[in-house]
Amino acid sequence: MKIKSLFLLAFSLVGLNIWAQAPANYYNGTEGLTGAALKTKLSQIITGGHRDNGYDGLWTAYKTTDRDYFYENDGTILDMYSENPTGPDPYNFTYRTDQCGNYGSEGDCYNREHVVPQSLFGKRAPMVSDVHHIRATDGKVNGMRSNYPFGKVKTTSWTSKNGSKVGSSASPGYYGTVFEPIDNFKGDVARMILYFVTRYESQLSTFNSGDMLGNTAFPGLLDWELNQLIQWHLQDPVSAEEIARNNASYDYQGNRNPFIDHPQWVQSIWGGSNGDTEAPTAPSGLTVGTVTANSVALSWQASTDNVGVTGYDIYVNGAVNKTVSTLSGTVTDLMPETTYTFFVKAKDAAGNSSAPSNTVSATTLQGQQPPVGQCGTETFDNIPTDQPSSYSTRTWTSNGITWTATDARPDQTINGKAITVRNGNLSSSTITGGIGNLTLTTQLKFSGSAGTLDVYVNNNKVGTIPYSEAVTTTTLSNIDVQGDFTLRIDAGNNGNRVAMDDLTWTCNNLSTVDLNNPGAFHITPNPVKNGEIRVQGKALSEIKSASIYSLDGRLLRSINRPFAAGNAISVSFLKRGTYVLKAGSHTAKFIVD
Repeated sequence: MKIKSLFLLAFSLVGLNIWAQAPANYYNGTEGLTGAALKTKLSQIITGGHRDNGYDGLWTAYKTTDRDYFYENDGTILDMYSENPTGPDPYNFTYRTDQCGNYGSEGDCYNREHVVPQSLFGKRAPMVSDVHHIRATDGKVNGMRSNYPFGKVKTTSWTSKNGSKVGSSASPGYYGTVFEPIDNFKGDVARMILYFVTRYESQLSTFNSGDMLGNTAFPGLLDWELNQLIQWHLQDPVSAEEIARNNASYDYQGNRNPFIDHPQWVQSIWGGSNGDTEAPTAPSGLTVGTVTANSVALSWQASTDNVGVTGYDIYVNGAVNKTVSTLSGTVTDLMPETTYTFFVKAKDAAGNSSAPSNTVSATTLQGQQPPVGQCGTETFDNIPTDQPSSYSTRTWTSNGITWTATDARPDQTINGKAITVRNGNLSSSTITGGIGNLTLTTQLKFSGSAGTLDVYVNNNKVGTIPYSEAVTTTTLSNIDVQGDFTLRIDAGNNGNRVAMDDLTWTCNNLSTVDLNNPGAFHITPNPVKNGEIRVQGKALSEIKSASIYSLDGRLLRSINRPFAAGNAISVSFLKRGTYVLKAGSHTAKFIVD
């Protein structure tokens, strides 16, 4: 969760210490426990000392538990359903003054939102007044949430002014109507509900399910809801605001939420990365589509999973080549006139991998010119993953290039990791070697409409890249800028969330040719940017050995059958400088930048 500036000053003003820990010995007896035993022990601990201050007492509790000293820092009511973590709130509530009351629209007043609906436990005490699961929220949004369980929305029927929404469920295993808060509060909601099913585990059998609660002490929730909440718990870690609220609630009510004090206990109790140990079924019907001299297109039928499939790994000759989130993919950078084998595995969010699909083979075509070698590649594997669902400035370095993405989040995927930019841009540090063509894969995430990204080289616009809900790969040709350059891709200011992946570019027609026979043997890129060179020429697979020399003639490395599995040679061990590759009867120079 993103914390706005000045919150440390606010703590001194209101006398809060958000970093306060549970009292010494509060969690005595939990050592060494896991699973249902740990859950029961925590239930005993947080039941002891719990003071029921009554339903009307919540209005007093909100004076310290639900105040905004973390975003606007203005002391107004901190409402999960109206807070805008990255800009001005659509409206604000003054403590006590704006207490509901009657309401007709958003912003009229705030009331008491039972995250676990009170109808599920018949409005009985102490559940009806337990501050750990009852938040101060906008009356209208609370009414729209109704008694729906929390989940991920597929088709939206209503949206609040801060982006909370009601609609049909996209959470695997449930197909009814759900309520989805914004990303910054999904972990908060998850930990409140996990508190509830722990605190009241002995009474769950007497509660109504509401399509969310289980009727036994363990696990305490229906499988679909448990899996969704644990995913939110992991995606939205404990924040300073939650810690402060836990401390204030302890002062008011005498017990704590253990999953704020010890987030790791969620996994200790419910297991795994999200409680899921079941692998997806194997993909079926793998078939070969279009084949060129350098690529093979594949498609297959979907796998199923108890929680949900997150992607598919494509294997080439037994090794993972790429990961996609769709039911098709194209393997590129293959050698002409070469036979390859392919199979696909499905995977889920917990990292479980399926058995392989059927295996197919294809032989690439002959007689075509080899493709222009890539001069640079950015796969976004190194993007920082802290606060994954928050939009902020992200900076990382890969292959000697520093990238900066503004108003960006790292948790969305296309072919593996991707960077998702909202009202910001992706920009590079200075890159050498010039740029000929640029290729980028895009996808519109969440909601919005199709549009384009503006591409700038050296601050000059060179073209646009389209995006839509479909995964789209686009190449801008004939950029033709030589020498050093900087790259910037602007998302505009329309609020669309656009994921970017597999950014590549070619040097400006630079390659190193065979010194003995120009035209027969090419090395790209030059200079080397990504720790490997690609060699293009005929009968490469017949070359038995290759050697890399320094310019003063020292042998640096010998490689047997260098092109048996492809046309790439790793040179990541080399420092900056100029070197010579001797492969069979061919000799060529190349530069490591």
